[in-house]
Amino acid sequence: MSSSSLLQPDVLSDLTILITGASSGIGRATALACAHAGAHALILLARSIDKLNEVSDAIASSQHSKTIVITQKCDIQSSSAVYSAINASLTANPAVKQIDVLINNAGLAIGAPARFSELSLSDIDTMLHTNLSGMLYVTHAVLNLGGDRSMLSRKAGTILNITSTTALEVPPFPGEAIYHTTKASQEAFTNSLRTELQETNIRVQVVRPGVVADTTFHKQRVGYKKGQYDEFMSGFEPLISEDVAEQIVWVLACGKRKERVALKAIDVVPSAQRMLYVIDKTWNERNGVKNTEMEDS
Repeated sequence: MSSSSLLQPDVLSDLTILITGASSGIGRATALACAHAGAHALILLARSIDKLNEVSDAIASSQHSKTIVITQKCDIQSSSAVYSAINASLTANPAVKQIDVLINNAGLAIGAPARFSELSLSDIDTMLHTNLSGMLYVTHAVLNLGGDRSMLSRKAGTILNITSTTALEVPPFPGEAIYHTTKASQEAFTNSLRTELQETNIRVQVVRPGVVADTTFHKQRVGYKKGQYDEFMSGFEPLISEDVAEQIVWVLACGKRKERVALKAIDVVPSAQRMLYVIDKTWNERNGVKNTEMEDS
């Protein structure tokens, strides 16, 4: 396979890929992109089964309908729910015998611009349990479930964690203390797990998105306040979910192409986002781009 063929329709053939938070945003776009890239099967987890079924229907009605899609309603804040959903997925279709790739995508930020001391304990718990505990539960399950076809038994597979550029740089505005903490913890876990899994062929990788507009993330982060959202997005062109999904496929394709190759980490950011807190607000004017505004729900 040449480097120019890394995004061809068959590049992820034979792979069964589990994606958390797959009902919308980056998760949904990644599911569609993996189907386009020829994934054998997709196991999609999210809290909304209706939205998951919409993703499944979109794949089935496309030219990529050969991809098997298994949907499971699952709140990853619960370890028992995670184990139950993944166990059920591995027995749902006889053609799906193992999980080759785990994409830990589910995550959220809520409460901004409230400072840590002003956050409700409920908001703190939700962010901690979704962003951090949930990722740990899903990873633990995928490593262990499946009998002799588990990742650990096979000593093979890929764990790809979707963290954030926020993980490595302290946010310059209030309201990010818990989100930043969880994303930095995800990076620490990724590095530790990668080391623990030496003497296996299991890759542990990271994709760090910058500002992505077409998701509920930034809307939810500011409590769906249109003024705050529009002010933050003004002057520059943010990413869209498909931009991140394409890079996720590329990372997976590089590893599938050559077993010896692992992209440990990649940042995917808008061209205008020079650092986490340095965003070129003259980008849109200079490039003739219209400002991104919050759409009505």
